[in-house]
Amino acid sequence: MIESRTMKVLEYDAILEKLKAHAVSELGKKRIEEMKVSTDEQEILLWQGQTTEAQTIVLQSGSIPFGAFYDTREAVKRAELGAVLDMQQLLHIASGLASARRMKDFLDQKTEAKRLLSLSSFLTADRELEEDVFSAIISPTEMSDNASGELRRIRRSIVTMQENVRKKLDDIVSSSQAKYLQDSLVTMRQDRFVVPVKLEYRDKVPGIVHDTSSSGATLFVEPIAVVEINNKLQTLRSDEKKEIQRILGEFTLRVGEICDALRDNQVYLTELDFIFARGKLSVEMKAEEAGFNPQMYLRLKQARHPLIDRKKVIASDIEIGEGYRTLVITGPNTGGKTVTLKTIGLFALMFQSGLHLPCDYGSNMCIFEHIFADIGDEQSIEQSLSTFSSHMTHIVKILENLGDRNLVLFDELGAGTDPVEGAALAISILEEVRQNDSLCIATTHYSELKHYALTQEGVENASMEFDVDTLSPTYRMMIGIPGKSNAFEISKRLGLSERLIENSRSRIHTDKLLMEDVLKEIEDERKEMALQKKESDAIYLRAKELESKLEERERRTKRRLEQELLEGKKQAAKLLKEAQDEVEDQLREIAKLKEELDREDLNKQLEKARKRIKDTLKASSYDENILYTQEDAEKSLNEVKEGMRVYVSTFHQEGVVLSADDKKREASVQLGAMKMNLPYEILQPPKKQKSQNAYTGAGKIRKDKSMHIKTEIDLRGMDMESARMELEKYLDDAVLSNLPQVTIIHGVGTMVLKKGVEQFLKTYKPVKSFRQGKYGEGGPGVTIVRF
Repeated sequence: MIESRTMKVLEYDAILEKLKAHAVSELGKKRIEEMKVSTDEQEILLWQGQTTEAQTIVLQSGSIPFGAFYDTREAVKRAELGAVLDMQQLLHIASGLASARRMKDFLDQKTEAKRLLSLSSFLTADRELEEDVFSAIISPTEMSDNASGELRRIRRSIVTMQENVRKKLDDIVSSSQAKYLQDSLVTMRQDRFVVPVKLEYRDKVPGIVHDTSSSGATLFVEPIAVVEINNKLQTLRSDEKKEIQRILGEFTLRVGEICDALRDNQVYLTELDFIFARGKLSVEMKAEEAGFNPQMYLRLKQARHPLIDRKKVIASDIEIGEGYRTLVITGPNTGGKTVTLKTIGLFALMFQSGLHLPCDYGSNMCIFEHIFADIGDEQSIEQSLSTFSSHMTHIVKILENLGDRNLVLFDELGAGTDPVEGAALAISILEEVRQNDSLCIATTHYSELKHYALTQEGVENASMEFDVDTLSPTYRMMIGIPGKSNAFEISKRLGLSERLIENSRSRIHTDKLLMEDVLKEIEDERKEMALQKKESDAIYLRAKELESKLEERERRTKRRLEQELLEGKKQAAKLLKEAQDEVEDQLREIAKLKEELDREDLNKQLEKARKRIKDTLKASSYDENILYTQEDAEKSLNEVKEGMRVYVSTFHQEGVVLSADDKKREASVQLGAMKMNLPYEILQPPKKQKSQNAYTGAGKIRKDKSMHIKTEIDLRGMDMESARMELEKYLDDAVLSNLPQVTIIHGVGTMVLKKGVEQFLKTYKPVKSFRQGKYGEGGPGVTIVRF
């Protein structure tokens, strides 16, 4: 049970007003006015979950596709009974259908919002009726010509007839009868076209008088010439109204067929508007869903009063229920005690209404069956009650109505009477509440209550921090530390003489002075510890940030190295595949051209060459997830120098080091016709060479050639015949050495040597293709040949 008085003093109504500002419909606002504070656990958890889903969607999507929807219950009831709806009622119904369709489509995409989806699943869309109504009805008082073909025909006839009437009247206005008229204009009276005739010339313009001016000097006459046309016009207007009613009747019948769906739409759209208003309020307040605990305790982290400007409010950590269930808050006036009290009570009401709380993640709330608050000056002039009497009357009611799971809030308990008697009463009241299953928070100025909280089990002190240097409160609550009055310190800073202050001290009981001194020492130690903690936290955060940066840099470096090596191996595999195709072509040409060699011996050598190529390619295949083995790394060279022959473990080939970078632990290695940048981890000492005697015949020739052959030849300065002989010999050696590609340098000059080289290459069978050099290769001064 939550008293209306409690809701009033805790300003729950102000929260509802903030919430209503986020509702898009009047139905949603009315639903907010009717919202209740629940005590049912399942109901509260459902509401909290709905608010969280709405908050998430608002943060993700920004805007919610709610269209305008209205209270159509009366219109739907009329349609159900067969009464024809007017255009405004139909427009409201179409708006509701459009809102239901948009919300259903929108939430169907939010599969994670299960609670909201369970509501939107009950929404019904009727796009055909929705679009037909909007197409036919332009406004609450106007129907479109497109509503039906008959309506369009009637209205065109009306326009034609009106033009005929105006034409005839214009003829009268501009004829010899114009002198009998008050004005040269055509007007309307009683939906009929008339002209203004001067009273004295009534007999000069035959027709029907429909009206007179206020002075009586003008008669509005429908001339005989247009009476028949006006009659037909009136008939057409009657037909128009009948057609509009017929169209409205058809729409009404269609509405009557979906009455139940329209009622459900209104209920669930209203509920969704209510839920999304809660989600928007949560975003506005930067609030969080508080966790629920079934025990009687609450823990609020950095709680902020929701009605105080977020830029001005001071957050506090508040905890009660574990170890103590009564909290006595002391401190100076205007220090924030009452605001803290109201924050706790208002948070309880908001949580049990399904609203999020403006506090940090990790806060917890419990559910209270009863919430009581005695806050503020309740002096009643009408009942001749003093402030003390008014408060005591209310406290008596609270004590009489205590039940299970109570939250009781007392502001300035026992104030307004003799301090000694007031303190004694306050302690007795706290003891009475403590005997029930209650959480109780009380603010006070009485030192006796500080001592009570220090000595009584289950009761804890708290205080509102006060900065004596600036003579201003900080509004932060400190649990476990009773507050000081600071009266002497404040008076001293305000200029009161030391003599008067010492005189005042001598009049206070020694025990109370000792108490104040102890509190001062505790406060000084707390401030010192807070300062040290702040410095430690700053150092820790800097260390964590540096550690995070170093770890991220290490991860990036490792990913980059792995990616570079992986790309290198992919490129190597691609080049080896191309080399296989080229070598096969070379071997076929060599077999044809070198008939002077023993065919059988040559075939054996060719087969061995093919086998070596296939073995090489097979060995070069790799798993992209394994760059090199631990065994490879253990056999790798620690020192690599330019010119060294090395064995590349990944490709099972030997090569020559062209350059080495010890910082990157990476070397540029010539592997046959390929140059590759390889890590030291896959470079090993070269394998033992086979005996020179192992090479015979074609194999020996190929070995000798490959050891001395270059990948380019320079023909510049030669005549064509000499160049041709030199080129033929070079190309033969290149073919025997299995070079895939060579460069012929001939220069540009008169182009004679260039053209001669190209002519020769066209007749040299081992050549697969040739082209002019690109930029960086020598341009038109060289020719690149592929075998």
